Amino acid sequence: MVDRFQNRRDENVMILTLKAAGAGLNLTAASVVIHYDFWWNAAVENQATDRAYRIGQSSTVNVYRFITANTFEEKINEIVNQKRQLTEMTVATGENWIGDLSTEELGYVFNIAVDEEDEKSFD
Repeated sequence: MVDRFQNRRDENVMILTLKAAGAGLNLTAASVVIHYDFWWNAAVENQATDRAYRIGQSSTVNVYRFITANTFEEKINEIVNQKRQLTEMTVATGENWIGDLSTEELGYVFNIAVDEEDEKSFD
């Protein structure tokens, strides 16, 4: 099925659950990803989306999320978005700035940290 989707233009639609889409399939022939089943874990949805963004992707991929108004999906969406905001503030994504510091700035940062530790050890 994946081979036919990837290589034949007459079979240009594939419908997968988030679990199946996140299971290691690389679907670089995809140009549209539609999420219509929510999970509490945003990483599962992100991984399913990333399957269309693998090496070899040569076209723009549009991602859509279907949310039914006035349902628990809206509430799940709010919670997932809050979790995404928290994730963006973690060290993994939020600490890239440290690589842009000059040698002098790094020295200053580490000297302060060392000096503060020295002061604590004398207390």
